[in-house]
Amino acid sequence: MFNINKNYKRTNISKPIRFNEELLDRMMEFKGKHDISFNSLVLQCCEYALDNYKEAENENEKN
Repeated sequence: MFNINKNYKRTNISKPIRFNEELLDRMMEFKGKHDISFNSLVLQCCEYALDNYKEAENENEKN
């Protein structure tokens, strides 16, 4: 389950990225409801997706 860490801090590297309007609107609404920065939300979502993909990938290899 995805949980927001309001104290999420990492050393970051700047990298331009483009979002479609619908996704950006959803993210902006979400960050406002949870009182976190947009950057923090993007980083935590990416980490969560990658961590959970690896878990699912490992499960498929076992079968």
